[in-house]
Amino acid sequence: MELKGENPFKARAYEKAARSLAQSDYELDELIDRGHLSQLAGIGEAIGKKIHELYTKGTLDYYERLKASIPPGHLEMLKIPSLGPRKIKTLYDKLGIQTIGELEYACKENRLLDLPGFGKKTQENILTGISHLKRYRNRHLFSEVIVQAEELIKKLSQADGVVWPTIAGSLRRAMEVVKDIDLLVSSGNPVATAKFFASLSEVDAIVAMGDTKVSVTLKTGINCDLRIVTEKEFPYALLHFTGSKDHNTALRRRAKERNLKLNEYGLFRGEENLPCTTEEEIYGRLNLPYIPPELREDLGEIEAAEMGAIPDLVERKDIRGVFHIHSNYSDGTSSIGQFVREAKKRGWDYLGIADHSRAAYYASGLSGEKIKRQQAEIDELNARNEGFYIFKGIEADILPDGHLDYDEEILASFDFVIAAVHSHFHMGIKEMTQRIIKALENPFTTMLAHPTGRLLLAREPYAVDINEIIAACAQWGKIIELNASPYRLDLDWRNLIHAKKRGVKIAINPDAHHIEALDDVFFGINIARKGWLTKEDCINCLPLETVKKLLKK
Repeated sequence: MELKGENPFKARAYEKAARSLAQSDYELDELIDRGHLSQLAGIGEAIGKKIHELYTKGTLDYYERLKASIPPGHLEMLKIPSLGPRKIKTLYDKLGIQTIGELEYACKENRLLDLPGFGKKTQENILTGISHLKRYRNRHLFSEVIVQAEELIKKLSQADGVVWPTIAGSLRRAMEVVKDIDLLVSSGNPVATAKFFASLSEVDAIVAMGDTKVSVTLKTGINCDLRIVTEKEFPYALLHFTGSKDHNTALRRRAKERNLKLNEYGLFRGEENLPCTTEEEIYGRLNLPYIPPELREDLGEIEAAEMGAIPDLVERKDIRGVFHIHSNYSDGTSSIGQFVREAKKRGWDYLGIADHSRAAYYASGLSGEKIKRQQAEIDELNARNEGFYIFKGIEADILPDGHLDYDEEILASFDFVIAAVHSHFHMGIKEMTQRIIKALENPFTTMLAHPTGRLLLAREPYAVDINEIIAACAQWGKIIELNASPYRLDLDWRNLIHAKKRGVKIAINPDAHHIEALDDVFFGINIARKGWLTKEDCINCLPLETVKKLLKK
């Protein structure tokens, strides 16, 4: 609607209805079955009918007609940070721009300079955004791709003759961003397996098809390769196609030093193929313990394995609670009570509520009065939920001069304070680094949120010396957040390795704004494992009483 330039109040009406649904204590099917949709704020007869149609049919005719009425390139333009719906409509009305290619050409011809609401700086920002889009065009977030890969594995497991359908490649190594999907199966009938895979409803186009490999493009635009091997070849193929390339090269070099040859078909001594039925056995033949897939990046894992120093990596079952939760006191859509119920369902022992501070006015940051009301509610919930504890926290903005966004009296009322940069991203590296270090020196700062500010495939990290930040956290005893939002996954796993060496504790936080986002913590677990973290390295794997003492200290 905004792209078409329709009445902005109509567009906001849909946003309000969406918020009402998200905040409702009832499931959608309940609301529809009981005829209670219209009792939610912002849902009148017209929007109620559309929700019902979308729920019952899976599609909405009105939306499809609306979408068909705008150039498809306009939806892609929304990914450019400097462009919103109003500006895109101006570009279309004034210059007839329908695609990103046309937009880039217009920028290079300086055609945006005199448009209302644009100018030289905006034009430069748009070009930078287009360049960023091009660079990441064929890359995808782990969270988007893993769901599709798991669905394909589920379907392959139902095919006749297929054994051990498995995800391989960068997905199995839990890379935060991937180019494609690699799948591996063992099959006694590779021709039939290839045909079955190529005929799946998720497949849009067949790129190549043979008896041992099928390459397709999925309807989501992601490329997917299926490798089909024999039962005997499977463990070698799994090791090889999991990678990384550098890890495989190091393993082959190690095999050669022992007069062996390792490839995707086997482990050979001369003409003899040494039988191995698992990856563990292959590593064992090379005098190494098993190396988890997440560590296979040739960053010291083979040397560590030689010394018996591969750590017991953190697992999902180790999580006892999470911090950095945004409730409907600021920009979250769920109540504290809803978060508590969901956390208890997961078997957790505690939660840390950390809504935005007042400087984040765009996210309904908390005033002093709001803080008092929230803390009173938390006290009441703690009294009612024996055996479960809610920590009072805040995500306090780090102001440009390094001060935190509240005075000491208010900061002292919290169990923990997460310091975060949310503004002035374009400071120089020295200025930004000193800004964050000053915040870390504040005795009320408990942990540092999303330390580099990156948004994967959308925003580069701000200029900061992360080694200096880690050193400051080590010096002052501060915790660094591993922000588990699949759009952030910040701190980067490569820097987690460095933080671990410095003895800095990590909090794997979902940065949840609704109850479903609590599950994002498991994306964080993947990255924690890639960063060599054990449960001893992560504060939210600690028992409740230990966490209470740690935060108090």
